[in-house]
Amino acid sequence: MQPEQRDEVEMLARMLLIRRFEERASQQYQAQKIGGFCHLYIGQEAVVVGAVAATRPDDYIITAYRDHAHALARGTSANACMAELFGKETGCSRGLGGSMHFFDRKNHMYGGHAIVGAHVPLATGLAFACKYRNEDRVTLCFFGDGAINQGAFHEALNVAALYKLPIIFICENNLFAMGTSVKRSTSLKQIVDRAEGYDIPGEIVDGMNFREVRDKLAEIIASIRKESHPAFVEARTYRYRGHSMSDPASYRTKEELEKYRLDDPITRLRAQLTREGKLTNEQFDQFDKNAKKVAIDSVKFAEESAYPPLEKLYDYTYVSGVEAGVSSAKNGHSAADTAATTEKPA
Repeated sequence: MQPEQRDEVEMLARMLLIRRFEERASQQYQAQKIGGFCHLYIGQEAVVVGAVAATRPDDYIITAYRDHAHALARGTSANACMAELFGKETGCSRGLGGSMHFFDRKNHMYGGHAIVGAHVPLATGLAFACKYRNEDRVTLCFFGDGAINQGAFHEALNVAALYKLPIIFICENNLFAMGTSVKRSTSLKQIVDRAEGYDIPGEIVDGMNFREVRDKLAEIIASIRKESHPAFVEARTYRYRGHSMSDPASYRTKEELEKYRLDDPITRLRAQLTREGKLTNEQFDQFDKNAKKVAIDSVKFAEESAYPPLEKLYDYTYVSGVEAGVSSAKNGHSAADTAATTEKPA
């Protein structure tokens, strides 16, 4: 299915699923059923859904730690996502990754990476592999505005430009790097200008507008498939919650938050489709009802799933059984035992 043929009503339903899933995740975190960090995507749904709508299923997706939405947009089940948040074996990373390390090889979603900016070189590596193997694929690398000041970011863009790699660097500029305004952390007035220093074409899109994101990404992807090259997109968006669940977001005003709530990406797409006769209020209500049910069911699934067995704690740490034995030997296991039991992730 070509991106332009994807049904916009279906994409709206996917945005609703992300919103309701994140709201349910917030509730479960507050109920202390989810441990560690938890970063929500509420308010930014148009960016990832719009971008994914412009891709093919075999294109690569990689992102930072605000990754629940990227997995859901790419097709990972809500059950697998919620189970991962609960640390259960049925999770998309077998309960070993948690909120910041979602992974779905089947749907070509390669993380979920917790270290700011550290996945940008990995994205460049994915794009390099595609070009090396002469594959007609594009890599989409998502990151926040805070990542553009990391050294790894600059190294990755330089390599991508030198080798003309098929990659789109997508900065989800939600105006804050944790609690620090982008105006205080970045010297440039426009983040997209960073791309100019590496001779990479850059674009700015309204990250609250699904259609604008989708159309611009579709245009860039078509150009890359025609002749391989990197590109940079600054999607200007806004998160309605704090940086993480532990962040009260006291660094911004209620007036600012309300301003952006009036430009909710879901409300905007709903209004567009309703005006054009493609969506009724009854249909929207049903989509919302379905999204809420899927989110609630995912919690039940996660609660009923088992935790990973303790003996699997050291699995997936090393590739070689001999190397794995170094850690396991300290816990009463021989290298031979570990080599015999260690499995590779699917």
